[in-house]
Amino acid sequence: MAEVFDIAEELKKLPASPGVYLMHGPRDEIIYVGKAVNLKNRVRQYFQSSKGKTAKILRMISLIRRFEYIVVDSELEALVLENNLIKEYRPKYNTLLKDDKTYPYIKVSVEEPFPRIYMTRRVKKDRARYFGPYTSGLAVKETIELLHKLFRIRTCSRVLPRDIGKERPCLYHHLGQCDAPCAGSISQFDYRLNVEQALEFLQGKYEPVRKYLTEKMQQASEEMQFEKAIEYRELLKAIAEIATRQKVTSTDTDDRDIIGLFTGGHEAVAQVFFIRDGRLIGRESFHLDVDEKDSISDILLSFIKQFYTGTPYIPKEIWIQTAIEDPELIEMWLGQAKGQRVRIVSPKKGQKEKLVEMAVQNAKVVFERDGSRMKQEEKRTVGAAEELRALLGMEALTRIEAYDISNTNGFESVGSMVVYENGRPKRSDYRKFRIRSVEGPNDYASMREVLTRRFSHGLREREELSSRAALAGRTAASDAEQDGSVFLQGSFTRFPELIMMDGGRGQVNIAQSVLSELGLSIAVCGMVKDDHHRTRGLYFNNEEIPIDTHSEAFRLITRIQDETHRFAIEYHKSLRGKAGVHSVLDDIEGIGTVRRRALMKHFGDIGRLKEASVEELAALPQMNERAAKSVYSFFHGKF
Repeated sequence: MAEVFDIAEELKKLPASPGVYLMHGPRDEIIYVGKAVNLKNRVRQYFQSSKGKTAKILRMISLIRRFEYIVVDSELEALVLENNLIKEYRPKYNTLLKDDKTYPYIKVSVEEPFPRIYMTRRVKKDRARYFGPYTSGLAVKETIELLHKLFRIRTCSRVLPRDIGKERPCLYHHLGQCDAPCAGSISQFDYRLNVEQALEFLQGKYEPVRKYLTEKMQQASEEMQFEKAIEYRELLKAIAEIATRQKVTSTDTDDRDIIGLFTGGHEAVAQVFFIRDGRLIGRESFHLDVDEKDSISDILLSFIKQFYTGTPYIPKEIWIQTAIEDPELIEMWLGQAKGQRVRIVSPKKGQKEKLVEMAVQNAKVVFERDGSRMKQEEKRTVGAAEELRALLGMEALTRIEAYDISNTNGFESVGSMVVYENGRPKRSDYRKFRIRSVEGPNDYASMREVLTRRFSHGLREREELSSRAALAGRTAASDAEQDGSVFLQGSFTRFPELIMMDGGRGQVNIAQSVLSELGLSIAVCGMVKDDHHRTRGLYFNNEEIPIDTHSEAFRLITRIQDETHRFAIEYHKSLRGKAGVHSVLDDIEGIGTVRRRALMKHFGDIGRLKEASVEELAALPQMNERAAKSVYSFFHGKF
């Protein structure tokens, strides 16, 4: 920080307004995000008497170097903004979901004249019908495949009726699995009747189809059409399998999620049962990092806020084992997102309580089953990062970025950036760089270009986001609620606590000079190799630090090193492959994009293409004799 942040002085300036506050740690990283009805009262509480504060909160307070806040118009707006910021920054001292899952849905595009049925992971506010979420993508694909066979629904993406008659029916029509609306073989009215039957099937009404298929199977058997009979039998089996997945749990047809939570020490597991139209269509477990003194109510509240910020579907009811703080506020937030009222219920007796208890028991089973595995994974990831932090004497180490350069004698030089957070790869933040300014095999100059582009881009994005935040002012949370992006980081704004270079003093010096030019203070560490090109130590703060090759920290460094190499080499190979195809085929007269693709698809590689005769080349639908002779002459001389 250019100026010293006087916490006592800044506390006096806090407004008595609703808003969101962000606590920054020693390296200016965000370590906690919270909301408040009154920012002045809430933020001050952290710096007053330690009485009643948990050890986790006291540890967090000891790391706070500054705070910032965003004023909004209401507590609901603060809640929306808090959820978005937690999801983006993933602060160390917030209760966090370890899992970031998206679920498959079955979408029926009833808004189209000739609807389609397909899988999607995004629920949009359109006129289509959605079924889910399902926890198994394979189960969704099998169900959709069965629906296509049973009701002969089209699989193509042609725009109908505009494109009717423009192309011949596809293979599915010839297999009897599509009525070919693209060829006008079925009227829109009859086609939609089939779609209506598919919708009833998705709602769990299997009996009409079962009865129809059973009659057809018996008829085919009597007529000695045994292949047909077997086909109907297999369809009946598929229906039975789908029906068993959707166990009826209640007599009503409401949609609800049932959440059960089990905790132990610093870990917790939340089990969610997805009930749709009164049927259990799936369940999923989620692991959370918690404080051992956090209450069930507090953990449930954090889970609900994070889970329903990320899920595209919100049910009418959410059942939980104990009441949470501010249920009316959470219901209001969920209701606004869904577009209708949402209720949070904590059943105390009868069948409802038993269902919640079943979810809790399942959470306990998962917790006990995964306990040893989770501890081992924690040691391998977070524990390894903590070992590395201690070895380097750093105050904090959450995010590591590693860089590498790959080229072949300077040809198609590329750079790679891989990211590890809490000892785990964060692949969504990986980046590729195609070297622009360096000619020839100059790894130092190439690395300078990569680092300059990466951090210059990040600084620009930070400035842009700050400007947007200042302009947004008091409407910030309203905007965030609309698009979820006003105060969220860009792809490069999150800077690491540590940069790891695949090399010693030279590479470290390059990185430090780039950071110095940009006015950034980020630790840089080099991986020093032995004569066998294996890491033997770390170059940090102008000295070589030995490292135990049997430690988790060493294993983490090795994984980062291997991943950085892999990512750079794969990108370089892809560019080299494209360039190779271009240099050989695009220089042949009369061979454009369509013919090039056809040739490579048919022959597979350049070697087989060279061996092809003019007749073989001309036999391709996209080729003619003149083009075939041009290709043959290119490889063998004048024809």
